[in-house]
Amino acid sequence: MSIFHNIGQAISDACYIWRQEMRQVLRDEGVLIFFIIVPLVYPLLYSWIYNNEVVRDVPVVVVDDSHSSLSRQFIRRCDASPDVKVFCYAADLDEAKSLVSRQLAKGIYYIPADFDKHLNRMEQATLSVYCDMSLMLTYKAIYQTAMAVTQTMGAELQTKLSRPNSRREAEIAVRPLAVDDVPIFSPAGGYGTSVLPAVLILILQQTLVLGIGLSAGTARENNRYHELIPIDRHYQGVFRIIGGKAMCYFMIYAVMAAYLTTAVPRFFSFVQLAPWQDLLLLMLPYTLACIFFGMIVSCIVRYRENVMLLMVFVSVPLLFLSGVSWPQSNIPNFWQSISWLFPSTFGVRAYVRMNTMGATLNDVILEYRLLWLQAFLYFVVACLVYRHQIVISRRNALERLDRIGRKLEVVEKIRRRKKK
Repeated sequence: MSIFHNIGQAISDACYIWRQEMRQVLRDEGVLIFFIIVPLVYPLLYSWIYNNEVVRDVPVVVVDDSHSSLSRQFIRRCDASPDVKVFCYAADLDEAKSLVSRQLAKGIYYIPADFDKHLNRMEQATLSVYCDMSLMLTYKAIYQTAMAVTQTMGAELQTKLSRPNSRREAEIAVRPLAVDDVPIFSPAGGYGTSVLPAVLILILQQTLVLGIGLSAGTARENNRYHELIPIDRHYQGVFRIIGGKAMCYFMIYAVMAAYLTTAVPRFFSFVQLAPWQDLLLLMLPYTLACIFFGMIVSCIVRYRENVMLLMVFVSVPLLFLSGVSWPQSNIPNFWQSISWLFPSTFGVRAYVRMNTMGATLNDVILEYRLLWLQAFLYFVVACLVYRHQIVISRRNALERLDRIGRKLEVVEKIRRRKKK
């Protein structure tokens, strides 16, 4: 009977800790923002910004020193493309660079004076493209448009030079090997479909760690002895504390994970190939790993402001280390080892392959098992860290009681002296 009584008491204490943690979450505005507001609003804002997938009508400045029919043909075709729009003509490169520096244009097409002369002599002509590299999407639009137009004009000149007897011979002379460019897993070939799924999973981890860190920082600030674990009979067991807190965070982020992985992609018509059953199985270890990881970070970083600085600082590196924004094969081994410490690395890779590329759970079984391993290891480490916090809390409580006892003895002695 004592065993069942202890189990029942442990469950009761865990539920008590869960209620207390839920109340603290609802009372703390900072925690409420990171747990509720940011996961709900930030993905919508981010997805809405990149919902167009690609940029259109990027303004460019043209410096035409050739003033020939071929140079005007090149300009007209670039202006007719969906990606580039001729903003204006400049007299020289200095004027064009001035317009780019003032952000009135994003690039420059420079056509030299000997452009038409070289082409008429059947020689290779040079055309210069200057791009603003501060935004890769505009650079891609300007450069690829110039490449496509020059290739088309070169093919037409090559057809005239070869003088084919039929249209089929002209097609073969210009394009002997036909290549069809089909972007797989990203029909629009845009930024949103390729990167936003990874961002959604990263938001899940970052907001969860930030919220847990802020909650722990508030608990320390409210206690003048900077204790994380209150001195209460309900907080005397490590598993009860971890279980109660984790239950609170899991209940909130089970809803947030379902919203981020199923609702947001559907709102903006992103590619969504994974069934909800597989996503549920994937999000279970990922959410648990993030919870226990956040609890460890909340114990290591003592002040709530430091948690915000740390997690915001590592957000962009974690996106690159996940292998989505930057090829995984090009990441050095040292940084790959560092990335294994974060649940987002394996969570992003598994989610993108399942939801965007159509992989099954068996195809990402390695990442799935590693997430469960992370959840277990971080649970063990969280238990050890919280056990250390309990020891410190008890020691501080005993020291505080000892000081109070000494003060009471001094007060009692003073009172007796006054009576005498």
